[in-house]
Amino acid sequence: MFNLEKFIADSVTSRPVSMFAADIEENKEVLTSEIKDKTVCVIGGAGSIGSSFIKVILRFEPKSVVVVDLNENGLAELVRDVRSTEGLFCPDEFRCYTLNFADPIFERILHEEKGFDIVANFSAHKHVRSEKDKYTVQALIENNDIKAKKLMDLLCVYPPKHFFCVSTDKAANPVNIMGASKRIMEDLVMAYNTHFKVTTARFANVAFSNGSLPDGWIHRLQKKQPLAAPSDVKRYFVSPAESGQICMLACILGNGGEVFFPKLGEDQMLTFSAICNDFVKAEGFTRVECKNDSEAKQYAANMSYESETYPVVYFKSDTTGEKAYEEFYASGEKVNMDRFMALGVVEETTRRNMTEVNDFFVELESVFASPDFTKAQVVESIKKFIPNFEHEEKGKNLDQKM
Repeated sequence: MFNLEKFIADSVTSRPVSMFAADIEENKEVLTSEIKDKTVCVIGGAGSIGSSFIKVILRFEPKSVVVVDLNENGLAELVRDVRSTEGLFCPDEFRCYTLNFADPIFERILHEEKGFDIVANFSAHKHVRSEKDKYTVQALIENNDIKAKKLMDLLCVYPPKHFFCVSTDKAANPVNIMGASKRIMEDLVMAYNTHFKVTTARFANVAFSNGSLPDGWIHRLQKKQPLAAPSDVKRYFVSPAESGQICMLACILGNGGEVFFPKLGEDQMLTFSAICNDFVKAEGFTRVECKNDSEAKQYAANMSYESETYPVVYFKSDTTGEKAYEEFYASGEKVNMDRFMALGVVEETTRRNMTEVNDFFVELESVFASPDFTKAQVVESIKKFIPNFEHEEKGKNLDQKM
């Protein structure tokens, strides 16, 4: 049986133990006092990062956990996973709701609960492929920013002690609209730091997370379809468990206004094609590199289920929004690399006041209100708010690839 967790540890992160294990142990008393017997609300908790956050939070025995997500099947699997894990604490009040956090029903839940001690928001469009045309761009910004603002306004009524919202490394010097939307989100939520404590985290790719390219390889194998990967895009990776841990550490241990990131060196970056090579080998195949998609699909269609070889196709990245490298902080941000063993902290960065944020959101909604708005207009509005946004339109997107 293929052991995905072991494969990630051996071939992706090269870490048999979580890189955050020592920081968790070092701060165990504080984490326990801030989580045990407290009320927790997790928005977007059915995804890879949100569900990992829940599982690490449960180890500190909160009083209750309320999970909100639109993914009904994902919530069902989360409950099965939690209740099937030996030794994992699950409170009597572990409730999952299939709804949008921008719905009036969520507002009602928040009012009737009179707020929560800990609120973490993982609801987001996270894929660079979310940027295709003006409709996908509007949906992306609506979810990552406009609805997030409504959530922050709502939380001002019942402010949590700890609020966390997940960001991305792509928010540092963004080159795609997804990354820019996350940078906007950072500026947005930090403007509320005067109302309640706000922290966030920029981190690496989560290995084999839901919907990711490596996760797709598992589905391709099940369907006897070829594997594809860029050969020139390097990325940092954390394991699914580590993704939840960094979010918990940032949420509970961070000071208001801080951005956390994993301390990873350039030598720990990998190309997707290198991971794919190891994945094919771990699955017991010898890879056959094809010249293009058509050749790879034909090879897969003609091979038997008993084949000992498997087709792959590697390519150079040529789509809008792809960044050839990753970075966790930008020029001018004050970074502390000494507070934690495996975590760096952006302690000070450029922050916007509420007036600037509100004015920008008024402009955005004005653009979207026009029936003839264009993607280019959205990009121009973002550039005025984020001057270092270096968007390059290439006319191609990831949905045009396997």
